[in-house]
Amino acid sequence: MPKPLYITTAIDYTNGAPHIGHAYEKVLADVIARYHRLKGEKVFFLTGVDQHGQKVQQSAEKAGVAPQQFVDGTTAKFIALWEKLEVHYDIWAATTDPLHKKCVQGMLQRLYDEKQVYKDKQEGYYSIRQEQFLTDKERGPDGEFGPEWGEVEHRVEENYYFRLVQHKDWLLDYLRKNPDCVTPDFRQTELINAVEKLGGDLCISRPKSRLSWGIELPFDPDYVNFVWFDALTNYISFIGYDPAAKDFSAQPAAFREKWPADLHIIGKDILIPAHGIYWPIMLHALGFPDEQMPKFLVHGWWNVSGTKMSKSLGNVVDPDLLADKYGAEALRYYLMSDMVIGYDADFLEYRIAERYNADLANSLGNLLNRTLNMATRYSAGSLRRGNRSATQDFFQMLVQACRDLAQDVGMSGTMDTVIKIATEANQLIEKTAPWKMMKEGHTRAVAEILYDLVDRLRIIAILISPVLPKAAHGIFDQLNWKMELNGKEERFSLANAEWGRLPDGHIVGQPVPLFPRIEQTGD
Repeated sequence: MPKPLYITTAIDYTNGAPHIGHAYEKVLADVIARYHRLKGEKVFFLTGVDQHGQKVQQSAEKAGVAPQQFVDGTTAKFIALWEKLEVHYDIWAATTDPLHKKCVQGMLQRLYDEKQVYKDKQEGYYSIRQEQFLTDKERGPDGEFGPEWGEVEHRVEENYYFRLVQHKDWLLDYLRKNPDCVTPDFRQTELINAVEKLGGDLCISRPKSRLSWGIELPFDPDYVNFVWFDALTNYISFIGYDPAAKDFSAQPAAFREKWPADLHIIGKDILIPAHGIYWPIMLHALGFPDEQMPKFLVHGWWNVSGTKMSKSLGNVVDPDLLADKYGAEALRYYLMSDMVIGYDADFLEYRIAERYNADLANSLGNLLNRTLNMATRYSAGSLRRGNRSATQDFFQMLVQACRDLAQDVGMSGTMDTVIKIATEANQLIEKTAPWKMMKEGHTRAVAEILYDLVDRLRIIAILISPVLPKAAHGIFDQLNWKMELNGKEERFSLANAEWGRLPDGHIVGQPVPLFPRIEQTGD
């Protein structure tokens, strides 16, 4: 039985509401998962929430509620948004889950027993906002710590450390031998440069005297684990990893059938150091062989006027409000169309309606409506299959281009190519002018043209289904195609994205406006 494609996203920190970056990442993962299922592959998709930490504890105290109650409330917002945006995952990973806690403590105890974790005293400057000690590398040219670190205080503290540096040479060698670890490749180059500068071990604890909201260290009840072995471990804890099994072959079958993660989808800000350095070294220290290391797909940021979104600047975009205002599918389409994987993009709200109206309402929606209207008027909805022509061959080339782009996770290019297919079909209508041909008595030729157009719409529905699942079902419904699978994802198959799959004499349904225009108010 082949291994399912294991896709994960970074788990979201529950000390605030979801923003547009969260929505982009989850929709992207959902689209990739749907595309691979469209290919007939089995997919396992995990996402979730990071619920521990000092900021959560402080926010809960400020709100006058227990930390668990606080994170339950914020977690509910994430879950509701993913449901609204049609993000379908297989496992929800919440770091307060007892299963996760047991796995984290088992890993920590094992590494402590193996002398990979030690206790030491640290003195220096501590960023309260980022919850970490700072070094001189974090100072600006003026010798001061920048505003991104928030309040900085001098602190002396005993904590536990993970022996990170002793694995530095292994990680460098691994990255150089495996150039496909990180996509896009320039991010892997950045990662290698960062590993070369690695010079200290990793603090993995906080004393309970100032942070109680976390997973207790199994070997010292006066401390809790600080973020790294907690948040990062979710990728293996929720799929059945057993920290007591030191050899990978001794892991439970349920774990071995899913791991390694074929795609960790993360933002560029958490590649270095967390996912690109800490995570593979943690796995290596636990005995994971090189062939069981995960791969990363790193996306950019959504900015506003070239500036990163932040609460302090007041420019954070709420995807929940956008989904209510424009509809979930309009937002999904915009997110997948206006950002190129790996690079930043400027968020422009007017583009949601602009792209929806131009691409979906005017191009694809218009093609669907006029084609079915002509089929009803000229042939009582019945189609006649003709011979394959050079036009269909060119069309099939565009379909293959879509498939290639989607395989390379080029979602913006995939959507552009789909709209090009719709545009070509609209141009075919203008060129052939079926209304004129009917007046001249060419009824059979018109029926064949309409067959061609309807079959193109059928294939377009397949190609857009990962991004616009509801719209794809809407097209199939109006084409009166595969009605027995109405509402089910298996209704669509990439193997069927070939011209000529509609039977001769197929009868289509009635046109219903699928993409009503979004009226922009100018506000």
